[in-house]
Amino acid sequence: MLTKERITMDESLDSTLSLSREGYLFIKNKADNLQTSLFQTHLLGQNIICMTGEGAAKIFYDPELFERTGAAPKRVQKTLFGENAIQTMDGQAHIHRKNLFISLTSSQHQEILSELVKEGLENSISRWAQSKEVVLFDEAKILLCQAACHWAGVPLNESEIEDRAEDFSQMVDGFGAVGLRYWKGEIARNITEKWIRGIIEDVRSGRLTAKEDSPLYAIAFYRELDGSELDDQMAAVELINLLRPIVAISTYITFAALALCDHIECKQKILTDNSNYLEMFVQEVRRYYPFTPFVGAKVKKDFVINGCQFKKDTLVLLDVYGTNHDSRIWKEPNKFYPERFKEWNESPFNFIPQGGGDAATSHRCPGEEITTEIMKTCVDFLVNSIEFKVPPQNLRYNLARIPSLPKSGFVMSNVRRKNIL
Repeated sequence: MLTKERITMDESLDSTLSLSREGYLFIKNKADNLQTSLFQTHLLGQNIICMTGEGAAKIFYDPELFERTGAAPKRVQKTLFGENAIQTMDGQAHIHRKNLFISLTSSQHQEILSELVKEGLENSISRWAQSKEVVLFDEAKILLCQAACHWAGVPLNESEIEDRAEDFSQMVDGFGAVGLRYWKGEIARNITEKWIRGIIEDVRSGRLTAKEDSPLYAIAFYRELDGSELDDQMAAVELINLLRPIVAISTYITFAALALCDHIECKQKILTDNSNYLEMFVQEVRRYYPFTPFVGAKVKKDFVINGCQFKKDTLVLLDVYGTNHDSRIWKEPNKFYPERFKEWNESPFNFIPQGGGDAATSHRCPGEEITTEIMKTCVDFLVNSIEFKVPPQNLRYNLARIPSLPKSGFVMSNVRRKNIL
C-alpha cells in the first residue's frame, strides 16, 4: 500500500546527479532513506513524483488517473520508442493499436519465432566450435535480428545483418545515456527508420510483396479507428517497435548465461527437473537482473489517494527494478531463487519487468511471452545442446549504467556440440 501521509519531499535541490550515480537503484534507495513508497524530487529542474511497490503500480496503471501523452522525454523517443509511437498513446486509440500488437504476439507467432531462434542457434554451433572465443551477447543480437526480420517478412541481406543488429542494439543502449552513447542511439534510429520506411513504401506501392499473414503486411495496411492508414513514417516506427524488443532479448539471454554460471545448481535442475523449472528460472532472470529501470506517466487529473495529492500534468516515475526487488513482495529479494515462482500469485502489479497491468488494455509489453519463450529456447540450448568453458573475464554489471550488461558480454570458449547418449 501507499503511505497514508502526504507525499514526502526530497530536500535535495536536484537529484539528477544522484540518478546518474545510482541508476537502477535511485528510486529504491531514496524511498528507503525517506521511509516511504513515494516521494517528490527534482530531475533536470522538473518536479517529479517517484513511486515504488505493488500498491504504487496498481495506481500507476489506472488509465483514469494517468496518461502517457507527453510523458516520454523526446530523447527517449528519439532512441528507444520512436516519436509519437504506441507507448505515448492513451484511450481507445491506444487500445485499438495495441490490438494490432497483441495479434502479432500470439502463441502461434511465439512458436514461429522460437523455432527460428532454435534453428539459428543450431546453425551456429559449427562456427562457434571453430572460434577461439564467442561473445554470447554479440552472437545473440545478430541471431535475434535475423530471426525477427525473417518472422516479420522484412527482407534482410546476409551482408547487412550485423549492421542492422548493431543499430537495433544501439537504440536500446542509447536511451539512458548522455553524450556519445546517446548520439549513437539517435543515429542508429534514424538509419533504421529510413531503411524500414523504404520497405513500407515498397510494400504499399507493390514493388515488394509481403505475405498477408506477416507482421510487415499487417502494419503496412493497418487502419486506425478513423479508417486511415498510418503514414509511412509511423508505420516504420511501429514495425521497429516489433523488431527492436526482440533484438533486446539478447540482454536477458546474456544475464541467463551469467545466472547459469553463477548458480550451478540451477543448471543441474534444468537438466534433471521434469516440472516447470525452466519457466521459473527464466522468470527469475527477468526479476533479478536489470532491464527496465522505471517507466513514466503524467497525472491525468488532480486526485488524492490515502492522503497523497497528485496534481494534473505532474510527471510520475514508477520504480520497475525496485518493485521487482521489494522485500514486501519477495522474500530475500536479492537472492537468485527460481523456486519463488512456485508460490507467486501472478499479480500483474508485483512482477513488472516489462511493465504492469493488463497487456491488452494498459501499457504492459504485449511481447512478454515472446520474451520468455525465446529465453527458454536459448537457456535450453545452452544447457542441453552445447558444452563450453567460461574463460576469465569481467562479468560484473554496473547498476549505475542504464541499460546494464555484464562487461564482457559473456565470453564462451571451447564450444562444442553436446554428445547425446
